[in-house]
Amino acid sequence: MAKKIKMRTNRSAAKRFRLTGSGKIRRSKCGGNHGLSNKNRKRLRRLRDNDTVAKCMEKRIKKLLIPYG
Repeated sequence: MAKKIKMRTNRSAAKRFRLTGSGKIRRSKCGGNHGLSNKNRKRLRRLRDNDTVAKCMEKRIKKLLIPYG
């Protein structure tokens, strides 16, 4: 008997996105990894906060995170 193949979560998406309790998708802002000495304090403070994914992209990303959902 052949093995059934399981659908898997996209691991690259799982590392970049998290689901909130209300079902929105949280992501970190870009630009906070290197070249930080050239960016001012206010900008670095803003980069620390998480952001939410736009509504138009939510469905696409949820499909990667929750393949059976």
